[in-house]
Amino acid sequence: MNVTVEVAGEGTHEVSVEDPTYADLLAAVDLSPHEATAMVDGRPVPEDQPVEAERVTVVRLIKGG
Repeated sequence: MNVTVEVAGEGTHEVSVEDPTYADLLAAVDLSPHEATAMVDGRPVPEDQPVEAERVTVVRLIKGG
């Protein structure tokens, strides 16, 4: 499955993963569920849910400073 993953404020990635969960998409862009959340249509989705969307936005919950 090909998914467009937009990391808010950091760029867009094309990810190809077979039978992915949202946690798999986070891992594909080098983030963990502890530091970011996946959102579909502006709503957060559980990290263990199978991906059904073709476009996912990732919002970082922790930002270094």
